[in-house]
Amino acid sequence: MDVHVTGSDVRGTTRAPPSKSYTHRALLAAGYSDGATVRSPLVSADTKATARAVTAFGGDVDRDRDADAFVVDGFGGRPDVPDDVIDCANSGTTTRLVTATAALADGGTVLTGDASLRSRPQGPLLDALSDLGVRAESTRGNGQAPLVVFGPLSGGDVAIPGDVSSQYVTALLMAGAVTDEGIDVALTTELKSAPYVDITLELLAEFGIEATPIGGDARDAERATGATSAAGADGFSVPGGQTYEPDGGTYTVPGDFSSISYLVAAGAVAAHPDDSVRIEGARPSAQGDSAIVEIAERMGAAIDWNRDDGVITVERSALSGVEVDVGDTPDLLPTIATLGAIADGDTRIVNCEHVRYKETDRVSAMAEELAKLGAETTEEPDVLTVHGSESDLSGATVDGRADHRIVMALAVAGLVADGTTTIRGGEHVDVSFPDFFSTLHDLGARIDREE
Repeated sequence: MDVHVTGSDVRGTTRAPPSKSYTHRALLAAGYSDGATVRSPLVSADTKATARAVTAFGGDVDRDRDADAFVVDGFGGRPDVPDDVIDCANSGTTTRLVTATAALADGGTVLTGDASLRSRPQGPLLDALSDLGVRAESTRGNGQAPLVVFGPLSGGDVAIPGDVSSQYVTALLMAGAVTDEGIDVALTTELKSAPYVDITLELLAEFGIEATPIGGDARDAERATGATSAAGADGFSVPGGQTYEPDGGTYTVPGDFSSISYLVAAGAVAAHPDDSVRIEGARPSAQGDSAIVEIAERMGAAIDWNRDDGVITVERSALSGVEVDVGDTPDLLPTIATLGAIADGDTRIVNCEHVRYKETDRVSAMAEELAKLGAETTEEPDVLTVHGSESDLSGATVDGRADHRIVMALAVAGLVADGTTTIRGGEHVDVSFPDFFSTLHDLGARIDREE
């Protein structure tokens, strides 16, 4: 689907979509339980893939539209061997998390997905499971899906790199809680995207599961749970023999700060001069991507976050380039790059090599697509510099690269580009923010969708 975005002012109140990261984990945690209700979930292409996987392992997931919930009949920590191949579609999170689930089954599981997913690295997780005594292989021998996993997994000690994907750690912790022995994970490199492991630790605690960072500089962080942060840890430990059981049998998903980042950016660059963009549902949680508020403030945005009410208000502002380390917040790179193209001066996005291993190489994708709109960038292996003072955005046809975050970031750029910007592959917002274009339209953006 082509989406045409014409330069527009935006104003008014909208609501953040539920968190994709929390929804994935909550659905799988409910699957590991005897049964639980996941309230206010994100219903998207990716989270539907996780729901299908829970069903494939012997659970059952029903959507209660009236209650805005998924009602999950779990498999009680003992997944069945699936009757068929598990299709994870475009969801890397599903693939990694349920690869470890597959290791618990007493038999073989095959996991695959679309062309983009089949290009993403899974090797370190396969190696870790193999070290734990499970047969875990890539059918092509390249560490990429299709994957074949034969269990059962009993637990043990394992070492894994932390600089490719934090989801490997999440997968092992979630599965390890229901093994006989538990799992101790040692990190062989610094952990990137540590806040995503914080999300996992927070959610596990909500489901009654004990899992803790160990060693290193793991520290008490200012998190909603008051728990120990994953940042700086040498590894993680999860005892076995635990039972997933949320308080009252329910878990409520918070708002998604990755998605909120596009709304914050839209307000900062395109809010009506006499008004603002107001975003509800922005309550504090372990999400690292809440850093978008601080980043926008550093760039000069007039922004206020009422944490008690969960409301962010942002006004159009003159922005200036800054340096941002995205080691812990890789999903913010497309948003920051767009803000940098509109700001004065240079915006340097550093520590971003791992962002090349997402749905697409998001570093190159943003450099190349913003260039089509008139932005000047300099790309290095681990740094993307956007030269805002040398950029003058004009409407053009750009490629969303079949990546929801690239599509949404380019749409924000289209709000301030001169003329109309056509974004190819607009349908991919279904992965995390299905109502994204409707939300922009309701805020006043000039949006035309061509099916």
